[in-house]
Amino acid sequence: MQIKRIDRYCVRLPLKQPFETSYGRISEKAFDLMLVTDEKGNQGIGELVPFEQPDYIEETLDTARIVIEKHLIPLLHNRWITHPFETADYFDQVKGNYMAKSSLETAIWDLYARRQGKSLKSYFKDTRAKVPVGVSLGIQTDLTKLLEQVTDYVNQGYQRIKLKIRPGYDLAPIAVIRQQFPDLLLMVDANSAYTIADLPHLKKLDKYQLALIEQPFAANDFLDHARLQKELETAICLDENIRTLKDCELAFALGSCRSINLKIPRVGGISEALRITEFCRDKDLLVWLGGMFESGVGRALNLQFASQQQLTFPGDISASDRYYYEDILSEPIAIQNGMIQVPDGLGIGVSLAEETLLKYGAYENLYT
Repeated sequence: MQIKRIDRYCVRLPLKQPFETSYGRISEKAFDLMLVTDEKGNQGIGELVPFEQPDYIEETLDTARIVIEKHLIPLLHNRWITHPFETADYFDQVKGNYMAKSSLETAIWDLYARRQGKSLKSYFKDTRAKVPVGVSLGIQTDLTKLLEQVTDYVNQGYQRIKLKIRPGYDLAPIAVIRQQFPDLLLMVDANSAYTIADLPHLKKLDKYQLALIEQPFAANDFLDHARLQKELETAICLDENIRTLKDCELAFALGSCRSINLKIPRVGGISEALRITEFCRDKDLLVWLGGMFESGVGRALNLQFASQQQLTFPGDISASDRYYYEDILSEPIAIQNGMIQVPDGLGIGVSLAEETLLKYGAYENLYT
């Protein structure tokens, strides 16, 4: 197939309530939808997900847009693509900028599947129709309200709760949740808020029987994470550290973690994500799907990927109404009994709600 046209919707969706982590607070999510059209008129959709500030990783929405327009789209000009795996090879000459690459690579995977009349999950091994899901909670200093939130999500059926933590906000909220829900699958995410100097304090987390402690140290701290993992009974999960399969290999060799939070955009797309899941399976590392406040497009992609039987740990793939009053899908994603149905349509299995999209987004053509 040949890419003949690339369009973009620049969208801003207000959050139902602000979300706070150790690195910042957001009240709306800005993102782009990339629409890629082939020579036969088939169209695939990808989502560009980086935040507007370089506080999660160095890539931002603005920098990704520049890289897409000036460096990635030209690499697709006049190319015939036999399989989406080739896209990653074409983009390899552009260093880093994985979220920019993923927005186009995943759109091409969606296009490829739709063109062949298949669901995206048909290209993965050992898939299932429904996936278990968890939910991520931002920093809520009112512990009574925090417990109300946790209770609400447990009642909705979410099978795992992830709590954002930071220095000064860790032991107390964890203790409150654990006291109320002693058997809850509970994990915490620090988003790099601690340093190796906090090791004695972090060891106190072991007594709460947490499923995982995610990203306590900075994204380049493979060695310090390895030191901490040796001191902890609880498994460390790496997130921001992992951009490529090579990062997984390094983390495994050093003993930096026992789990990987895999975010498809953060590793450049589906092709690298598949390599990482295969490595994790071979090395007995727990791998699961994280989230980036995606719209329904990104959530549908995550559901297709998470349909693989290997991904048993409930990922951050909550229902559409978790964050947003309105989603941009014709049929918003819903949770039922702790599970979400994997969309069955072609490609990622969803269609856009044009009226809602135009309400929150602006359209432009990037390449014809």
